[in-house]
Amino acid sequence: MDTVLLIHVGATWSLVGLIWFVQVVHYPLFASVGATEFAAYEARHTRRTAWVVAAFMPVEALTAGWLLADSPEGAADGIIAVGLVLVALVWLSTALWQAPLHGRLSDGYSAPLQRRLVQSNWLRTGLWTTRGVLVLVMAGQALA
Repeated sequence: MDTVLLIHVGATWSLVGLIWFVQVVHYPLFASVGATEFAAYEARHTRRTAWVVAAFMPVEALTAGWLLADSPEGAADGIIAVGLVLVALVWLSTALWQAPLHGRLSDGYSAPLQRRLVQSNWLRTGLWTTRGVLVLVMAGQALA
């Protein structure tokens, strides 16, 4: 199998696992931090999460583009193109909704903002989960 595709599968599935953990465990627990500690907690959360996300999101995006330009033998170009569109939608969602909500939460805890973060993050969770399925299909096609 193509090395770029293997790297892509690894980056995508790392992000699929991360987004489900964040969605089901991490973001809901924001409500348990406590108002007086929340701003400091949010700052640490943002700083530490950035390191993890920065390791995988750019790799996923770059390899998605690479795969579209030089698709592995057997992998359907349409699936690769849809996958790249989904990457763009994840980045757009992050820039338009999740990052600004984190910015507002950095001033202190707000239950409505935290709920909005959890609700809006379902979009990224769905997009990344769909991407995970697509990259497995791509890998299967390339192996066939």
